[in-house]
Amino acid sequence: MNKEETLKKLNAFNNNTLMETLAIEFVDFGEQMIQAKMPVNSKVHQPYGLLHGGATAALAETVGSVASVFFTEDKSKIVKGIELSINHVKSKKEGVVFGTATPIHKGRTTHLWEVRVTDEEGELISICKLTNIILDKK
Repeated sequence: MNKEETLKKLNAFNNNTLMETLAIEFVDFGEQMIQAKMPVNSKVHQPYGLLHGGATAALAETVGSVASVFFTEDKSKIVKGIELSINHVKSKKEGVVFGTATPIHKGRTTHLWEVRVTDEEGELISICKLTNIILDKK
């Protein structure tokens, strides 16, 4: 499967979910990275007209969770997020943000991801750590 087909398949999982509501779209992946984008508009604003931290957290958890699924070769497993920490370092009013997940640790039963949320110019908006647990499907 080529990159375009893989991204289309990843994005199909967003139908009828929070990711569709937030217009999160997977745009790139590599050997040790996966990236999605989210538009910044009134749908993801807090009352002051800025990107809501919860929307940013949803982007980060989405990208990190999908990274665990994407990079787990054993398809008899299921991924669940168990901890997310996020620091917001810059505000954003409009445009697009990108969440890029890279591994800190990929073990047999836990994964730890760094997710950098940046704007169109590559400026850091938020930095996140996500821990996922890898369980047997039941």
